[in-house]
Amino acid sequence: MNPVSRRRFLALASAAAAGATAGCAGMGGSGGVKSGSGPITFWSCHPGTSTAVERELINRFQRRFPDLPVKLIDAGKDYEEVVQKFNAALIGTDVPDVVLLDDIWWFHFALSGVITPLEDLFDEVGLDTSDYVDSLLADYEFNGRHYALPYARSTPLFYYNKAVWDRVGLPDRGPQTWQEFDEWGPQLQRAVTAGNWAHGWANDTLISWTFQGPNWTFGGAYSDEWTLKFTDPATIAAGNYYRDSIHRKGYAAIANDINNEFATGIVASALASTGALVGITAAARFNFGVSPLPTGPGGAPGCPTGGQGWRFPPSYPTNEKSTRSSSSHSSPMRPTPRISVSAPAICPSESPPSTTRASSNTWRQTPAREWRWTSFHTPARKITRAFSCPAVTASSRPAWNPLG
Repeated sequence: MNPVSRRRFLALASAAAAGATAGCAGMGGSGGVKSGSGPITFWSCHPGTSTAVERELINRFQRRFPDLPVKLIDAGKDYEEVVQKFNAALIGTDVPDVVLLDDIWWFHFALSGVITPLEDLFDEVGLDTSDYVDSLLADYEFNGRHYALPYARSTPLFYYNKAVWDRVGLPDRGPQTWQEFDEWGPQLQRAVTAGNWAHGWANDTLISWTFQGPNWTFGGAYSDEWTLKFTDPATIAAGNYYRDSIHRKGYAAIANDINNEFATGIVASALASTGALVGITAAARFNFGVSPLPTGPGGAPGCPTGGQGWRFPPSYPTNEKSTRSSSSHSSPMRPTPRISVSAPAICPSESPPSTTRASSNTWRQTPAREWRWTSFHTPARKITRAFSCPAVTASSRPAWNPLG
């Protein structure tokens, strides 16, 4: 079959056969069974409040393939709940055809053999993967095989309270470097009200993600392929930047809920996901701006990607119909948030999805040879948490144990 673009895939691919039964290895080695009869089951936690977008994608697919019904299943309220439910399904009989898993877990599931490498399916249906943004598709590659397709991708953005910026007389933009922000921080702290903070860093749930970009700008990294770099002097320097902003210079704190504490004015700036734009816009009662994250020397990349991707348990030919479902959206639907952007954001939001080449000019490559932050999520969150302990939190939460 001649290669086709993702947008033409639905029109040219033949209908997949339903009714197949296949096995799926569980995390602990037990076998899960997937029945191929019935509708395509699509598990999601609706990242970035994207339920309406997902239903629209399903409707588009159903109009073109009316004999292949799709059932959207709420698999949890967040990334972690979806992972727990999927892990449990692998030793049972409720394995989904399609599951949106966050980028923390794809590598673990790929090594365990419970999600499908997609090259054979790409070849079978003639899918032209060049229609995807190279750097996003490459996130899911291991040993020459891809284990997911990008869908609801995101990056952190720098959010800032314009009223506080105005009080200090700062330019209407985010900092261009972290060193510049370190100069701004004490000035901003003097301008906020008592009990508030110039900046909020994420707590241990997100810190390993939001710390990765600043770490790069200092020349640090979590790894060089399989070699961990947590004790590299440059990585330690980045961690000490975090710690000094809290304990030595006193303009930053750790937020228990970074989105809410920025939206309510407790912190005047924060790193939060693009997927938080809609919620923060709805909740904030002040004008705010967003900027790309600061870069390193010479404009070196300083912003990681995150979000979710389409994963398929190994259940051919059921997953051929599933892959068509993942390819059914032909154009993104973008909300218009009531914010000002001081420079073009370097990524689309988690909601709605936009991972096609049309937006590739806004993406930057991950520094070469570093495994995705997700591969080392657990050690990263513990080590970066240690830099900020004893924690000074925006709501006076007791300190974390860095060894916990």
